[in-house]
Amino acid sequence: MKLRFYTFFILLIFISACKNNPPAPLSVSTINGKRIPIDTTIAPDPEIENYIRPYTLHLNSTLDSTLAYNPQNLSIRDGKLNTALGNMIADLVMEQANPIFKSRTGKNIDFVLLNYGGIRADIGEGNVSTRTGYQLMPFENDIVIVELSGKKMLEMLSYLEDAKIAHPISGIQLRVDKKFKTINATIGNKPIDKERTYFVATSDYLQQGGDSMFFFNEPLNLYTIDYKLRNAIIDYFQKVDTLRAAIDNRYIQTP
Repeated sequence: MKLRFYTFFILLIFISACKNNPPAPLSVSTINGKRIPIDTTIAPDPEIENYIRPYTLHLNSTLDSTLAYNPQNLSIRDGKLNTALGNMIADLVMEQANPIFKSRTGKNIDFVLLNYGGIRADIGEGNVSTRTGYQLMPFENDIVIVELSGKKMLEMLSYLEDAKIAHPISGIQLRVDKKFKTINATIGNKPIDKERTYFVATSDYLQQGGDSMFFFNEPLNLYTIDYKLRNAIIDYFQKVDTLRAAIDNRYIQTP
């Protein structure tokens, strides 16, 4: 009983002290920062360099092993509305992704649409390696298949008319006039049907509205195939002996 009384008495003293002497208000202290550049002025640590050297050699060996041969210089800037490099990448996405999509859904991809700015490097004449794939596509973008309504397809055509640029496409043929207005748009040699839906392979970045491709938002259905765009490029390089790429008539402007 005495122990309880003393405990209660001490608690009253503590509460009274807190009321009479409230804690000081909190305040924000000044924080000073200093930028330390990581560049060539910093001397390398020999111990760390020796430790990572075997891993560096193995990684470079893997990245630089020849996968295929490229007989010509390929650049995303070598055409007006379609380029040899853009055509090749769009075509290989169709070739690599469609079997996976069909095996899972029983359906086929109708066409591919990527973005001009997503191709981040040229491919020079000569050997092509895994490193080439990373240079072309340094991002962790996944291939996704979007089911678009006829209305969304018209929005897509309007977007391409305004863009006036060589966004890579495959499986769709577009012809525009001098003002870039669509004259003819066909998929599988058939005009686009406003009453049906289409399965479009693209990247998850574009599907989420990247490059202002908002027509990909809120699709009828969205399919993931667990396949990175970069991996599709590298797998294609491994599969072929020589790269074949050319500018063609898939997206042209009438004189």
